[in-house]
Amino acid sequence: MLTVADPNLLIGADLFGDLDEEGRRAVMNAGSLRRLPAGRVVFSQGDPGVTCHTLLEGRVKILQSRPDGGQSVIRFIGPGEMFGTVAALMDRPFPADAVAVVDSLEIFWTVGVMRQLMTRFPEIALRSTASAGNRMLELQSRVGELTGERVEQRIARAIVRLIQQAGCRTDAGIEINFPITRQELAEMTGSTLHTVSRTLAAWDDTGITASSRRHIVVTKPRTLLAIAEDSAD
Repeated sequence: MLTVADPNLLIGADLFGDLDEEGRRAVMNAGSLRRLPAGRVVFSQGDPGVTCHTLLEGRVKILQSRPDGGQSVIRFIGPGEMFGTVAALMDRPFPADAVAVVDSLEIFWTVGVMRQLMTRFPEIALRSTASAGNRMLELQSRVGELTGERVEQRIARAIVRLIQQAGCRTDAGIEINFPITRQELAEMTGSTLHTVSRTLAAWDDTGITASSRRHIVVTKPRTLLAIAEDSAD
């Protein structure tokens, strides 16, 4: 992975997509690059929110602890996406764990430095607000799914979102380009490991998907989309 402060790494990033090269260079120079080996905990739920993060390479999952002692996967963070930033800017503790799914690379800033950058480059603040709003709308949509949709439809919707975020075309179909377990998919959809396993097995049998223990390939995306939209025959 790259470990030099290349400003081009910020092209298309959530917060910095409107900056020119000089602005991106200033942002990179103000932050700290860090390698994240798979399994590395970036921050933990309840830790003081003192840093703002952007993923440059790899994948990070956001996990939130439940009152019953279990954990739920809130979302997966991909390259260019911010994480932990809203809580930090609000002077709140981090509301969830952030864990590297694969070997990754991030850049992070202290809250004070990020506020200085937002003052110098107001477009960063504007994009931060827009990104936070989009996350809220996504969360509201997922809450609606949990209360009003069949479990098969929820699973289909989750996989459709994942292939939109991290889908790579292969000879076999569209593959989610990072490892995801059935348990994680169950947590994302308010389902159980048994139900997710049974549903994926049925879709594998009919050729909609081709899944293994930690990988999912969608071989019939239109069919899966029809299930997600509840328009299947």
